[in-house]
Amino acid sequence: MAVIGRPREFDRDEALKAAMLVFWRKGFLATSMNDLCDAMGIRSPSLYAAFRSKEALYLEAVEHYAKTIGPSIWDRLTDGPVAHACVENFLAAAVESLPECDLTPAGCMVALAAVGDECPGAVMDAMREVRRHCLEMLRSRLSDAVSAGELPSSTDVDRLSRFYLGVYQGMAAQARDGATSAELKGVAETAMAAWPGA
Repeated sequence: MAVIGRPREFDRDEALKAAMLVFWRKGFLATSMNDLCDAMGIRSPSLYAAFRSKEALYLEAVEHYAKTIGPSIWDRLTDGPVAHACVENFLAAAVESLPECDLTPAGCMVALAAVGDECPGAVMDAMREVRRHCLEMLRSRLSDAVSAGELPSSTDVDRLSRFYLGVYQGMAAQARDGATSAELKGVAETAMAAWPGA
C-alpha cells in the first residue's frame, strides 16, 4: 500500500520568489538557511524536501530571475530599428531596472553573483554560463549589425560586446553601491558616445 505524504503547505512559486530576493540582496555565501526559511515562511525540513539543498535552491532562484527579471533588460537588445538603438534601449532599461526599488534589490543578481572562488563549483559554473549567454546575445546583435552595414566591417565585435557587457556589469555594481538613475544614465550616455562612428 502506497504511503501518502502530507500535502505541501506552501506555495512553491512564492517561496522561490522570496528565496530569489534574499539571494539577490545578500548573495549566496552571506545567505543563511535561517534567512531563507524566514523569507520563504517555511521550516528547514520543508525547504530541503522541496528544493534539496541551498545550492539547488540558489540555482533555481537564478533560473527564476533569468526568466522573470532578466527579460525586462535583455529583451531590449532586439527593441530598435538598428543596433545602436537596440544597445541604447538595453542600457536605458538597465538605468530603469538596476537601482533599488520597493519590489527588488539594487543591481543584477546574475552580474553580481558568485564572482569569488568561495562558492560551490556548480554555482560558479552556472553563473559563468549565464554571463556567457548574455555576452553571446550582445555578440549576435552586433554581428548582425556588421552584416547589415550598420557598423563598419572592421568592427571588432567581440571587443565591442565585452565593452557593453562590462558597462552593464559596472552599472549593476554602482547601483548596488547606491548610484541613482540619473548617475547611471550618465554612464549609459557616455558608453553610447563610444559607439563606432558616433
